[in-house]
Amino acid sequence: MSTVLYVTAHPLDKSASHSLSVGHEFIQAYREANPNDEVIHLDLYKMDIPQLDAEVLRGWEQLKSGSSFDQLSPDSQAKVTRLSELVDQFLTADKIVVVNPVWNYLFPPVLKAYIDAICIPGKTVNYTPEGIIGLVSDKKLLHIQASGSVLSEGPAAGFEFSHRYLTAVSKFIGIPSIEVIYIEGMGAAPDQAPAIKEKAIQQALELAKSF
Repeated sequence: MSTVLYVTAHPLDKSASHSLSVGHEFIQAYREANPNDEVIHLDLYKMDIPQLDAEVLRGWEQLKSGSSFDQLSPDSQAKVTRLSELVDQFLTADKIVVVNPVWNYLFPPVLKAYIDAICIPGKTVNYTPEGIIGLVSDKKLLHIQASGSVLSEGPAAGFEFSHRYLTAVSKFIGIPSIEVIYIEGMGAAPDQAPAIKEKAIQQALELAKSF
């Protein structure tokens, strides 16, 4: 049995989101193909994800310097504990599905906050004299991304930062490869939006059989 983290980064529901509607089709098909797997939905807009603020950084530094957890401020304790919960949950997963829209050439900020929460030295990555070593090479990652413009190819490809960033982060922590489903171009060609979405759904249904 595998554990799948279904990570969504959109404030609306699937009826108003191309990325969430395609993600929903994927995860439903995945459940049908893998009935014994556990799927955990992380709706990032409804979660407590501490930012790496002064309290977090000071708390980590105190612990690194030998202070006990009880010596941290109450706010630092709460945030450090929550970040540990998030990265530990990530470590228990076998597969990760990330679903997001593109806003201003990047994903929503809640996804960056989650990425910061799981990129933790000693847990998902190590810095060594020989270089950076990712520690989670046993995981699979699928990225489902919607954008009004076509960013995966063509004249605007140089502005595709979202999937490129997620690919870089996955390599950083050791995930060897990342699969992607693009739902793109609906804003540029609204008359083609239904066909674009349907094509992505078919990709998702097919990939769900082997992911």
